[in-house]
Amino acid sequence: MTEPIINEIDVKSVITKSNLPVCEYSVNPYVGCTHACKYCYASFMKRFTGHTEDWGTFLDIKNWKEIKNPGKYKDKELFIGSVTDPYNPQEETYGRTRALLEQLKGSGAKLSIATKSDLILRDLDLIKTFSDARVSWSINTLDEHFREDMETSVSIERRLAAMKAFYLAGVRTTCFISPIFPGITDIKAIIRRAMSQCNLIWLENLNLRGGYKTVIMDYIRKKYPELYPLYHEIYDCNDRSYWTALDKECKAFAAENGLAYVTNDDRISREFSAPPVIVNYFYHEQIRRNNRSDKSNSARKGAMCSEDACSAATGVWR
Repeated sequence: MTEPIINEIDVKSVITKSNLPVCEYSVNPYVGCTHACKYCYASFMKRFTGHTEDWGTFLDIKNWKEIKNPGKYKDKELFIGSVTDPYNPQEETYGRTRALLEQLKGSGAKLSIATKSDLILRDLDLIKTFSDARVSWSINTLDEHFREDMETSVSIERRLAAMKAFYLAGVRTTCFISPIFPGITDIKAIIRRAMSQCNLIWLENLNLRGGYKTVIMDYIRKKYPELYPLYHEIYDCNDRSYWTALDKECKAFAAENGLAYVTNDDRISREFSAPPVIVNYFYHEQIRRNNRSDKSNSARKGAMCSEDACSAATGVWR
């Protein structure tokens, strides 16, 4: 892969008021993401940023004035990484996410951080200073060959190792099984690998629309031709029966393994050492973005990168 196009930009603030059901503020220290995931919903951002480059080939580094009154975010939920990975490789050089955490230290803010990287280990001690923090790692396969076909982020083993380190350090962790590729993602195998080192397991189905639908459908046609009829039914004919059946299968698997299983709601509050709760977001389009009354009484909802959440971060539906 060629070197990404890097630009630095000045912004008034890196923290944006949000209508997401999972937070009150969304925080994205970068524009774009160099993990270059072929299925990335966030590519819709180009419509609003003026970028003409291919998604994954550019990154804008945000510079903002130091947060003068971080205490204003006390008890507020901040979701870091709704439309970028705050720990893409360039973070090691520019340190914008690190700067953000340092400016928020001691504020009492509630943090949810979504990533595919183990670079976050650099900030473990800093993140531990936040009494209410959660970190999620996206994992949709244990097959490194498939991962390499889809993205340029770090290996699954490195993600799992980072998750374990945070969990052992007492930071709540989420294994975000997303996006689930029909016939390819082995949900049960991923759960077995992660269940001893996470507090939540989120399930989200692959959604295909916009320009990347063609990319993924062409990939399936070439690499998994036996699955193409299934993908045609799901994504061309809008047949949801696959997800309905998978929902039932996952629910039965959870029961067999003594795990709680809920839909569109992770408000179950448990002790840190309790087995993880599996939350099914196959039906996340049913979530209401302004559901503040439920939200105010809920436990932390973590770092959901669903279509609803991430597009709402910019005021549009992806």
